[in-house]
Amino acid sequence: MNLPNIISLGRLLCVPLTVWLVLSDNMDWAFWVFVAAGASDAVDGFLARRFGWRTVLGAYLDPVADKALLVSIFVLLGARDLLPDWLVALVVLRDVVILGGAFVLMGPGEPLKIKPLFISKANTALQIVLAGFVLAEHGFDLAYPESHRYLVYAVAATTIASGLGYVLKWGRQAAKWERVP
Repeated sequence: MNLPNIISLGRLLCVPLTVWLVLSDNMDWAFWVFVAAGASDAVDGFLARRFGWRTVLGAYLDPVADKALLVSIFVLLGARDLLPDWLVALVVLRDVVILGGAFVLMGPGEPLKIKPLFISKANTALQIVLAGFVLAEHGFDLAYPESHRYLVYAVAATTIASGLGYVLKWGRQAAKWERVP
């Protein structure tokens, strides 16, 4: 276990803390834990690339920690009526489609390999910004309804584009398979 993996594990452990903070209405602290978790994603990725500390464990742990944090915060914010239900459903559906498609296209005995599309990285960044924005709005009594609305639509658009991007990519890949009689 190397430093980037420890950082990813720490981010994964931030999930129940963030959930508890939101449920106990400590949105200001939830914001700070969420920001720290988001920053840790950049740090562990930088360290893994810069020092050649990429591992198989890290390849699984990093995206699991990211998805656990984002999906849990989106579901919580939706349940508290701080994000639209349709957006939460869209975000969760996209992740289910990506995971399902990856497992379907994974060959027997092969490790799961997903190379993120650029639009997917943009979508993740916008999801982080929106979640942080909502936590800040409610944790620090800020009100920016126009910004909130534009971020919701940006996340929706990139979520749809990202999901379709993977479906099209995997559809082209599946079309290359030989037909089984």
